[in-house]
Amino acid sequence: MIVDNNNFKSEVEDSKGFVFVDFYADWCGPCKMMSPIVDELSKETDVKVVKINVDDSPEIAQKYGIMSIPTFIVFKDGEEYKKHIGMCEKDYLLELIK
Repeated sequence: MIVDNNNFKSEVEDSKGFVFVDFYADWCGPCKMMSPIVDELSKETDVKVVKINVDDSPEIAQKYGIMSIPTFIVFKDGEEYKKHIGMCEKDYLLELIK
């Protein structure tokens, strides 16, 4: 699910439980490489997985201090819980949402 300024609050900050957020940009090579892995997470787990394009929603990227992409933030009950910057293995992402 792609989120932006219009629905980020309702889909992430107001959500109960875990929400995995992938901060990306269309032009980012590492982001493109991680995208299929992130898509697998959404299919293989019960965690809500959303993506936010930092070029389309720079205010949200700035709010969460996104300086490099891809950046993955796990929110728990609307609060930032865990964060990882850069490429990584799928198993590592699975550990983030535990």
